[in-house]
Amino acid sequence: MNVKPKKHLGQHFLTDKNIAQKIAQTLKQNTYDTILEIGPGMGVMTAFLLKTFDKDIFVIEIDRESVTYLQKQFPELKGKIIEADFLKIDLQSLFQGKQIAVIGNFPYNISTQIVFKVLAHKDMVPEFAGMFQKEVSERITAPPGNKTYGILSVLVQTYYDTEYLFTVNEQVFNPPPKVKSGVIRLTRKEKFPDIDYDYFKKLVKTAFNQRRKTLRNSLKSYNLSDNLKQARIFAKRPEQLSPAEFVKLAQMIKNDL
Repeated sequence: MNVKPKKHLGQHFLTDKNIAQKIAQTLKQNTYDTILEIGPGMGVMTAFLLKTFDKDIFVIEIDRESVTYLQKQFPELKGKIIEADFLKIDLQSLFQGKQIAVIGNFPYNISTQIVFKVLAHKDMVPEFAGMFQKEVSERITAPPGNKTYGILSVLVQTYYDTEYLFTVNEQVFNPPPKVKSGVIRLTRKEKFPDIDYDYFKKLVKTAFNQRRKTLRNSLKSYNLSDNLKQARIFAKRPEQLSPAEFVKLAQMIKNDL
């Protein structure tokens, strides 16, 4: 039995076992006992996760046909195949606050939403690895000053160390996507900055909404005091600030209000 890739779910099944093994083996830490694979499809990477790691392995899959296939192919996953939408599940209640590594060949159409969900649960996710559209992988790992550096780069790099590992060509998928893919690994930092995440996220988004303007102009809605606006940092554009400088900026504004 083969599973037919479904366009509306953004499915592109990885067919190259060597690449599947390589991605599975990007997980390297031992600060967790549980691995969650998102969108296993026909389980090409799942097989290597089961073979490589002596850990609790769960998979989450929204496609009923794939779930049926996985249940038949991987009896060892009994009770660990979650038929649901990753974006809608309650990770806290599902894993009871355990530390989990998240991995997958992520559907392109929801990949940035997956990243934002992981960020919202960063206390639970010490490691996050897998395959994205190459452009998204580059955005996540981009340094300040790079044209692809933006909201995703700042938020992810504030809480995780990022590594772009390798590029994957279109031909190793069924059906082949129109773009290349990039495999990355995110390793959670030991210490988080002392700033509320939701407040920080809103500030970074506001700054990049007008990325060509200086922060003095793009952050006008924060009603900054004249004294604060004179600080040198406000003469910069958002793409010129490192994640650490964004944290400093957020703390300055918080203290000003």
